Amino acid sequence: MPQTNQDLLQAPAIIENLTKLLSIASMGGSPAEQQAQQFMVTLMRDAGLEVNTWDMDLAAITANPEFPGQEVERERGLGVLGIWRGTGSKPALLINGHTDVVPPGDLTAWSGDPFTPRQTTVNGENVIMARGACDMKGGLIAALAAVKYLRQRGFTPQGDLLFAPVIGEEDGGLGTYSLITEGLPRFYNLDDHAIMGAIINEPTSLAAVSANGGALTFRLLVHGAAIHASRRTEGVSAIEKFYPIYQALTDFETKRNIDVDPRMQRWPIAYPISIGTVHSGDWASTVPDLLIAEGRFGVALGEDTAIAQQRFEECISQACSRDPWLTQHPVEVQWWGGQFASGQTEPESRIINDLALAHAQITETTLEEYGAPYGSDLRLLTGLAGIPTVQYGPGDAGVAHAPNEYVQVSELVTTARVVAELIHISIG
Repeated sequence: MPQTNQDLLQAPAIIENLTKLLSIASMGGSPAEQQAQQFMVTLMRDAGLEVNTWDMDLAAITANPEFPGQEVERERGLGVLGIWRGTGSKPALLINGHTDVVPPGDLTAWSGDPFTPRQTTVNGENVIMARGACDMKGGLIAALAAVKYLRQRGFTPQGDLLFAPVIGEEDGGLGTYSLITEGLPRFYNLDDHAIMGAIINEPTSLAAVSANGGALTFRLLVHGAAIHASRRTEGVSAIEKFYPIYQALTDFETKRNIDVDPRMQRWPIAYPISIGTVHSGDWASTVPDLLIAEGRFGVALGEDTAIAQQRFEECISQACSRDPWLTQHPVEVQWWGGQFASGQTEPESRIINDLALAHAQITETTLEEYGAPYGSDLRLLTGLAGIPTVQYGPGDAGVAHAPNEYVQVSELVTTARVVAELIHISIG
């Protein structure tokens, strides 16, 4: 039975396309990452958008000093930009969202195959469960449903609507960086067009996230001196020398979180410092002479990343200066992988006010606004392109990247309806 216009904002239509997208295991760097982009091209053309694509110049992009970094290798990057051209009497609105997902992790922790989406219930709520359901394919498909609904309804925007699914968000922001530096200049020159704001339908539990703390990926090389384990006191264990460094980082984290931006006060630790991996030793009966620890360093709102790196390195240097061995063999700090600056949009920006109005009209509740302790492409859109940006979407970020990741069906529908109302308010 053919869908009616109103059906497009109902759960079955949203779930149908979401299920197909979730079935594509679009992990960063995999061929499926590009397949997900091609699938979005198909959906966007079906929705009636003018769709532009480009092959990213990866060599040029990654060589740029402003490139935000990446943690996986890619042979190709497909950029996609959909345009719904309005009358031109209002500035444009941009919808941005990523199609890449993180790996599923321990498969035994899942109740089923991570890339076979299924409908189930969690805490009495109907949900769609699969890797990427929450972060953030659910929000992206809900937003596209809103666009298709308005087009089939005959709505004529006064401003242009831009729709940009991107890759590489999870490991640095390659896709949005390419959108800003390659896609928009080629297909929608910002010198000739104004963009009033952008919405990223990341999981926010239907709240507005107007600020993101930054996140810098680091690597620590702690040196020791190897010797047979039976004579361990004559060597120096890199594991033991890592302990005072870890303590120093814990104290550093505490000091950095004493006074934080009001939007970040909802979090026990607004700017975390976390050690994610530790590798040391190559033989059980040898004192290890090297420990490699990798982790994530939270950057405060408004803190320059170069200054943040300097403060981190000073913390490590001071810790080394208190240990005779580390004074002579200081810990090496390397910055690699994703380098997320912080980002923020002023609370009284038009995009936030318009979203608050749309949210209130659809849900009959006041829009909650806060800052998040994780990085996102918000900081690229605000910092590099000067586009006021807000995150708003279905799902709880607490289940993103976790086993049995899911998104609530009710929030998918609400997001689609709110985005439709936002488009009507902002560019109608």
